[in-house]
Amino acid sequence: MTSGQLSLAPRGAAFALLALSSCGYHVSGRADLLPKSIKTIAIPAFANNTTRYRLNERLPQAITREFISRTRYQVVHDPNNADAVLHGSVTNIMAFPITFDTATGRATGVQVNVILQINLIERATGKVLYTNPGMEVRERYEISRDQLAYFEESDTALDRLGKQVAGAVVSVILEAF
Repeated sequence: MTSGQLSLAPRGAAFALLALSSCGYHVSGRADLLPKSIKTIAIPAFANNTTRYRLNERLPQAITREFISRTRYQVVHDPNNADAVLHGSVTNIMAFPITFDTATGRATGVQVNVILQINLIERATGKVLYTNPGMEVRERYEISRDQLAYFEESDTALDRLGKQVAGAVVSVILEAF
């Protein structure tokens, strides 16, 4: 490399930083667009309009952990003692094979798509602070090809999906993305 090429690198980095700062870029988790009056949030069990059990329980638990670990908000159990209530509903869940063992024709990979309805309501006024009537999340998991060593991973995949939902819900509520 020539010295001319080296001197351009710092300018390029400075330009990139300037461009990012001028377009509204900010570090995730730093913005908080909820009203200052919101200090406590209740996250009751989600409604479940599907045949898949326990997902409606896992999601509020994951979202609660995410709020506790990433925000200043206190999560309370009783919606009557909360400044805001996060209501959710699992409206659809679809699971379908996406990869197959060519020798046996058996599925070796499954895609799970979950559709949720999420609403954050200010309890005192009834004002909708955030709503997403069709939030979609996806998770993929593998199925063992060896039936003797088979390990059901769908529950683990749903736990990962819960963490993914929790991160997305908390981020979008706080930063209005």
